[in-house]
Amino acid sequence: MLEIVVFCCGAAVMVLEIVGARILAPFLGTSIVVWTGLIGVILGSLAVGYWQGGRLADRRPTARTLSGIIALSAVLVASTAATRMPLLDFLATQASGPRLAVIAATLLLFAPSAALLGMVAPFAVRLSLRDTATSGSTAGRLYALSTCGSIVGTFAAGFFLVATLGSTAILIVVAAFLLGLAFLASRADGKAKAAAGLVIALCGLGLLANGRSLAAAGVRDVDTAYGRVLVYDGLHPESGRPIRVMTTGPARYQSAMYLDAPDALALPYVRFFDLARTLVPDARRVLVLGGGGYSFPRHILATRPGTEVTVVELDPGITALARQYFGLADTPGLSIIHEDARTFINRETGPYDLIYLDAFGTDYAPPFHLVTREAAARLAAKLAPGGAVVVNSIAAAEGKNGRFPRSLAATFATAFAEVAVYPLGGEGRASEEQNVMLVARAESWPPAVPADAEARSFLAARLENPAGDDGMVLTDDFAPVEWMCLGSWREAS
Repeated sequence: MLEIVVFCCGAAVMVLEIVGARILAPFLGTSIVVWTGLIGVILGSLAVGYWQGGRLADRRPTARTLSGIIALSAVLVASTAATRMPLLDFLATQASGPRLAVIAATLLLFAPSAALLGMVAPFAVRLSLRDTATSGSTAGRLYALSTCGSIVGTFAAGFFLVATLGSTAILIVVAAFLLGLAFLASRADGKAKAAAGLVIALCGLGLLANGRSLAAAGVRDVDTAYGRVLVYDGLHPESGRPIRVMTTGPARYQSAMYLDAPDALALPYVRFFDLARTLVPDARRVLVLGGGGYSFPRHILATRPGTEVTVVELDPGITALARQYFGLADTPGLSIIHEDARTFINRETGPYDLIYLDAFGTDYAPPFHLVTREAAARLAAKLAPGGAVVVNSIAAAEGKNGRFPRSLAATFATAFAEVAVYPLGGEGRASEEQNVMLVARAESWPPAVPADAEARSFLAARLENPAGDDGMVLTDDFAPVEWMCLGSWREAS
C-alpha cells in the first residue's frame, strides 16, 4: 500500500511542475529564467519536505499523519487552481523583474504542496522499517519508487495531460487524485477528508463557473500541445475599431484581425512586412516562419494571386485556432508545415524570393536557434537572387534594452551584405519597447518613396549604425537571446 502511495505522490510532483510552467507562461513567459526559477524552487521545496517529513515521522509515525499530509497537499493544489489568476496578474505588473516574479509565484503557488509531497517518501520509509538490517534497502526501494513515479508523471503530463485536459482541469484532477491517495493511506479522519473533498469540489465548481463567464465574455483560453493561447475580442488601441487578438504571452498580443475588415492588416509590423514586398516586386515564392493568426499569408494571397506561400508553424493548435477564429482557409498557393522552423531551414529547400521570420516564445524573445549566425547562413542559402529576409523583433531601439536588435544586426551582417534596421515605435520612443524590423539581403535596398505616410515614416526611422558598439554575433554555441529580451519586458532584477 505504501509503495503505491509513494509512487503516485512522486508522479503528482512532476505533473505539478510541468503544469506550473504552463500556468506561469501567459503572465511571466517561458524563458530559461522562468524554468530555472520554477525548477529551483520546487527542488528546494522537496528538500524541505524530505527534512521535515523525516523529523515528523520520528515523532508521529502513523498512517493517519501521513494521510493528513497528503490530504492537505490536495487542498493546496486545488487552492492553486483557484488563486493563480489574480496572484499572477499582480506579480506580472508589480514585481521588480522576472526573476523575482517567478520565484515569488512558485513559492506561493507550488512550493507548499511540493513540500508536503516531499514529506511522503521519508515518512513511508519510517513506517516501513522493521529492523535496522534492512533499513538501507527499504529507503532505497521507496525512493526509487518515488523517482519512477516522477518519470511517469513527467511523460503523462508532457505527452498527454496538458494537451487533453488543460492546466486548470489538471490541477483539479491532481487534487482529487491526492485526496484518493489520502484515503488509501488511512481511512482515519473521514470527516476531515470529506471536508477536504468539499473544498476541492467547490474550487472545481468555481473554476468551471469562471471558465463559463470567460467564454460568455468572448475569451477563449486554450491549451495546445506547445503552449497556452488566449483569443479574445477588443478595440484597436489607436483606431478604436473592433479587433480579435491572439496572445501567448504577458501583456502583448502576437496576432490581430479587424472584425469589420478581416483581410486588412491591423498591426504596424505586419504593414511593414507588406512594405518590404517592394524589395522584390515580382516575388512568387514566399516563406513565412511563424503562423500565428495567419493574417499576413492570407493578405499576400488575397492581394497577389499566383504567389506560393509556405508557412512553417510549430504548433498545430495555433493553426487550428487561426482556422476557427481568424478566417484561415485552404487556399490555392498556401502550404502549411507544422515543424520547428530551424529544422525546416536546415533542409535543402527553396529558393524563396522573400523570407519572413516572425516567431516568438511567450516572452518576446524569438527562439535563439533561429537568430544565430548559423541560422542566418541557412536563410541566406534559401534566398533566390535578389531576395530578402525580414525579421520581426520586440525590444527598445536604443539603450541597454536595445542590445538584442543590435546583436541581431551584427549576426545577420555575417551572412548578408546589406542589413537595415527600422524601429516602428515612432519619434521620441526609441527607448521604449516596440517592433524593430530587420531587412537583410545581398545588395542595398533603394526603395521608391511610398505614397503612404506611415510607410514613409517607417523608412525614415532607419538606424544609421544598426549593430552599434555592443552588438554581439549570436551563435548556436552562445546566444543569450532571452537575457537580452527580458529587459524589454521589464528590467531584470
